[in-house]
Amino acid sequence: MKKVLFMFWCALLSIPFMGIKGGAYLFVGICVSYGVYVLLAHLLGKIKKPAKPVNTKLLSAAFIAFAFILPFLFKDYYTDVAILVCIYIILALGVNIVVGFSGLLHLGFAAFYGIGAYSNALLTTHFGLGFWSALPLTLLFTSMAGLLLAFPALRLRGDYLAIVTLGFGEIIRLVLNNWDSVTRGPNGISNIPSPFILGFEISNLVYYYYLVLGFVLIAAFIVKRVYHSRTGRAWLSIREDETAAEAMGINTRKYKFMALTFGAFWAGLAGALFASKMHFVSPESFSFMESVFVVCMIILGGLGSIPGVILGSLILVLLPEVLRDFQLYRMLALGVGLVLMMIFRPQGLIKKM
Repeated sequence: MKKVLFMFWCALLSIPFMGIKGGAYLFVGICVSYGVYVLLAHLLGKIKKPAKPVNTKLLSAAFIAFAFILPFLFKDYYTDVAILVCIYIILALGVNIVVGFSGLLHLGFAAFYGIGAYSNALLTTHFGLGFWSALPLTLLFTSMAGLLLAFPALRLRGDYLAIVTLGFGEIIRLVLNNWDSVTRGPNGISNIPSPFILGFEISNLVYYYYLVLGFVLIAAFIVKRVYHSRTGRAWLSIREDETAAEAMGINTRKYKFMALTFGAFWAGLAGALFASKMHFVSPESFSFMESVFVVCMIILGGLGSIPGVILGSLILVLLPEVLRDFQLYRMLALGVGLVLMMIFRPQGLIKKM
């Protein structure tokens, strides 16, 4: 009965776009497809699991090798999309530290992303610093923002923490939008320079792709090492049961500080890369929906899973591009996909680290 209701609900959502007739056809189509699936599953028996476990190291090596040759296989447009995917992977890794590892529901992470982007933009355009000179200061500012948010958020849990972080995200967006003398308000900041390496400007898409890919590999390596460290275990224990973690002698306040600061650090890096890639930043890029979008990535891929974060970022950045010709249905498809995940695989596509 639940499955039938879900199919009916999907058809109901499509009515504003397809009309009543189209919704009815969609409902019948989903029912027939599900019936065929059940019939085939009954005839063929249960799907057998592979006898040998998947070689994750080999799979990771193949994925990295593919990432390195990607610009030579596809057009510049796809390289441009791949850069965006890489930036979102770094951002999602930061969110995963706070939400996935530590269990702190954060709905204002776009604020750190925005602080990183604007810090880079201001330091490079107003103070004349280069990308590499501005990057340490950018990371310092975003980490400090994470530390400052940790003070009021330390004693909060669940919904209360989500509301506070949501408010924090909106405050930062309003500051960026209204502090005209510094941020230029809704007009944003333009003419942000590209990075230079040994006097060579990284303005070419392919070169910039390799720069961002390098940061992704460094970020994934560091986050994985931290996950397997004592700190990572402490975060996981706080996520599972904060009271029990305190009873076991874990200083939960200290580790929450660390999680928010470390997560903000990666968001600052993603923001700096985004600003130097786009050469322009405006408050619209760091709205509440951006925070929700990144949280959806880690929920889809698997909370606390680094491969899951990468997969979730890939799907949610690529899917809107694939569905660009069906713009009216893009958000519908994303919404239905997330609901399907919550029903059939709430732990995400990749559960384990």
